[in-house]
Amino acid sequence: MKDIRWNVMIMSIVIVIFMFNKFFLRPYVLENEFPEFLNIFVLSFPNLCEAIVGGLLITNLSLYGKQRFFKTNSNIKDTHIYLFVVLITGIYVILQEFKIHNLGGTNVYDPFDILFSLIGLIIVSFILFYFKPVISIQKMRKTNDEEQTK
Repeated sequence: MKDIRWNVMIMSIVIVIFMFNKFFLRPYVLENEFPEFLNIFVLSFPNLCEAIVGGLLITNLSLYGKQRFFKTNSNIKDTHIYLFVVLITGIYVILQEFKIHNLGGTNVYDPFDILFSLIGLIIVSFILFYFKPVISIQKMRKTNDEEQTK
């Protein structure tokens, strides 16, 4: 089990890689003669990043909400939250690719974007079910005790 700060670290790394792709790698690849698979990679990679960052962000918010509002006597298990997060993230990224909603900005349909979104969902699923992020109860209690003493 990892604390949700582990998710924040992963999200930060993915965002840095996304920015490197967007501002350095993508322009370089598109301006030069590279094989088509590299063009596909640099153009579809943001969808993978979106699925990972979105899934981990929703996980952190859901775990915090469970801890804050449902306390420890809740029937909601962390595994249920992980499944819910993968489902909600999957619905969001796939519906966006099919232009059913446009919440992420202008979008061009590309089957490789869907593939990269699915790969991102698989990565999020692996992170959630392998590392099993949680909110440390002791840290929450310490924070709550500090708030009450003020």
